[in-house]
Amino acid sequence: MTEDAVSSFRDPAGFCCILENKILRFVAAENVPDLEGFLNSNCARGLIADGRLIATRKLEEAELVRWREIVSRKLAARTAGRHVFEHERVSFPSYPYEWTPEMLFEAGRLTLDLAEESLADGFGLKDATPYNILFRGSQPVFVDVLSFERRVAGDPVWLPYAQFVRTFLLPLLVNRRWGIRLADLFTTHRDGLEPQEVYRMCGPLEKLWPPVLSLVSMPAWLSGNAERQGDSIYQSRPLSDPEKARFILEMLLKRLRRKLESLNPQAREDSVWSNYMATHSYADASFAAKEDFVGGVLREFRPKRVLDIGANTGHFSAMAAEAGAEAVAVDYDPPCVGAIWRRAREKKLNILPLVVDLSRPSAAVGWRNRECPAFLQRATGAFDCVFMLAALHHLLVTERIPLEEILELTAQLTTDLAVIEFVKPQDAMFRRLTRGREHLHADLDHDVFETACKPSFDILRATHLAGTHRSLYLLRKKGTIS
Repeated sequence: MTEDAVSSFRDPAGFCCILENKILRFVAAENVPDLEGFLNSNCARGLIADGRLIATRKLEEAELVRWREIVSRKLAARTAGRHVFEHERVSFPSYPYEWTPEMLFEAGRLTLDLAEESLADGFGLKDATPYNILFRGSQPVFVDVLSFERRVAGDPVWLPYAQFVRTFLLPLLVNRRWGIRLADLFTTHRDGLEPQEVYRMCGPLEKLWPPVLSLVSMPAWLSGNAERQGDSIYQSRPLSDPEKARFILEMLLKRLRRKLESLNPQAREDSVWSNYMATHSYADASFAAKEDFVGGVLREFRPKRVLDIGANTGHFSAMAAEAGAEAVAVDYDPPCVGAIWRRAREKKLNILPLVVDLSRPSAAVGWRNRECPAFLQRATGAFDCVFMLAALHHLLVTERIPLEEILELTAQLTTDLAVIEFVKPQDAMFRRLTRGREHLHADLDHDVFETACKPSFDILRATHLAGTHRSLYLLRKKGTIS
């Protein structure tokens, strides 16, 4: 691959890129001793062993020859003189604007864990941003090993303090207090929120509410003092007693943890769709038939990677994970996705839940739109089975996406199979969505759906769900070798 694969560059100590499906980190020579010292520490070994830190190894000189041959001229200039480390690959990277508040909270908790646990080996974190973290299923994993650096023994200050507040605490606070989605926060504020920005959102009484008072109002009131002090507030002032300095730092991290825990978002209000599994219009027999159909596909074809589109609270994602698949479950409703995350955590299921609206999927963002690839860029061809159960009619009716477009996208996402639920216009939910515009879909029937499938898929089987206006189809992408 070329320099277009470069995925990070903001840290002068090194950057990551993807070459031949491997995650490589090119590290400046002067930063290698600290990195190797950290990776060889007891802390790092323990974190890697329990899955909280990405596994990393340094490449030997003999392994580097072929990488230097395939990098482009432009990238070669950036890699000259750098040492190369290979990271374990996280199969589906995701970003904070696709997470639920529960996931951001857990990423914040992991960040503080690592900041505290690395102290015993003389290391600390130099930054604290959710972009340092990816999720393997529902489990967060810290991936930016260059964030660890040796501490000045007598330094009682944690420099990423303000960054942690901006990128973890304030987004959680704003989400809880005003219901603003993380997608809206992080796509417009990559580096989080400043206290002054949140202060302007607050009414007079809100400014005195305990979490707002300490995280927003007081910093806003004191901002003038900080400006008058200038750069002096950032100057290191090591103490003569290293133990005292470490004690102060540990107390600071504990206070941050208490603030984070006070914003724990796991007790969430219901949304329009979060009770769908309890209130859906299926009779027990028809829903059992739907489960049997999906379960049969999972048993017969054993897909390894499943994308569940419109996953709601993750019932069928859980079936896929329990059958041995790695599932990515997407839905546009954060409370529903939060419910999936809690289910996956509780039952230790390999499900990555993401807040993604397929009609408006996450775009490529960052410098030159190259730091964080678009959702569709990451998802295309990444799955051998796609579920679209009770989602097709929402795209057709609510979003007015043509049927052929939906099927064409489905074919791009899967390398093999798709399970799609077809809903006729006579269905009660379909009619509710049309809001009096039934005539726009009057011609939609099984023949129309099956004809639209033919350019991209072969129909392997179909079943009607008795007592409903719904049918399930198992499709195989054309050109797939069974």
